Amino acid sequence: MGNRPDELRALLDSVAKQDGDPVEVVVVGNGSPVPDVTGSIPGVRTVELPENLGIPGGRNVGIEAFGPGGTDVDVLLFLDDDGLLARHDTAELCRQAFAADAELGIISFRIADPETGVTQRRHVPRLRASDPMRDSRVTTFLGGANAVRTKVLAEVGGLPEEFFYAHEETDLAWRALDAGWMIDYRSDMVLNHPTTAPSRHAVYHRMVARNRVWLARRNLPAPLVPVYLGVWMLLTLARRPSRPALKAWFGGFKEGWTSPCGPRRPMKWRTVWRLTRLGRPPVI
Repeated sequence: MGNRPDELRALLDSVAKQDGDPVEVVVVGNGSPVPDVTGSIPGVRTVELPENLGIPGGRNVGIEAFGPGGTDVDVLLFLDDDGLLARHDTAELCRQAFAADAELGIISFRIADPETGVTQRRHVPRLRASDPMRDSRVTTFLGGANAVRTKVLAEVGGLPEEFFYAHEETDLAWRALDAGWMIDYRSDMVLNHPTTAPSRHAVYHRMVARNRVWLARRNLPAPLVPVYLGVWMLLTLARRPSRPALKAWFGGFKEGWTSPCGPRRPMKWRTVWRLTRLGRPPVI
């Protein structure tokens, strides 16, 4: 968004220090000018969008900067501009992981607070999240710290731009899993990122609810749609949000049913079983 130039330069410096072959870099200004990044990485490219396309829209532009569907490269890393690669071997670990496992399509990094080293529970993309140091297969990934094999994007498409913010990663993850790809959470691939609360965004509650409905409408077999959304409504009420937050949430929930959500491609029932075996059936 162009408002964290110091953090962006620090991130680029951490990318420049990666072991192995140099990492090609594109910085996307999502509706804002890109700060001066000259000198951070030789050959760094920039794209300035005239308007904010949202998180998935901006990332899709970044994908296309590496050729149609990103096909000029084998793997794409997505890194938030206020993050920092904690180790010098992260890119090399990615290369090794994808080379060793032909079914691996996406890797979700561990996000840790740079001062405390703590990984927030919400940053471990599985239900059993008490031990962030345990690697595992998972059913979704973290949007601001991940690596995606470009063959996945070529096969299932990019991120859903209509989502703008929230749940776009799970939409891509479900499509990838339905196509036979796997997703790993790796605790040794670390992005340092200050501890934050997602509710800091003014549109959080509305978009979370709207996109949850869109996610179900787009991807789930029809019998599971009301079950999935019913469970999430109960969980939301159990968390006892404030009255304004709850009003925004129900407004977004209604919007999810009354507005277009993009193409519907329900996952196969064998994918439902795969998600269940991986520890997260698509009803929660």
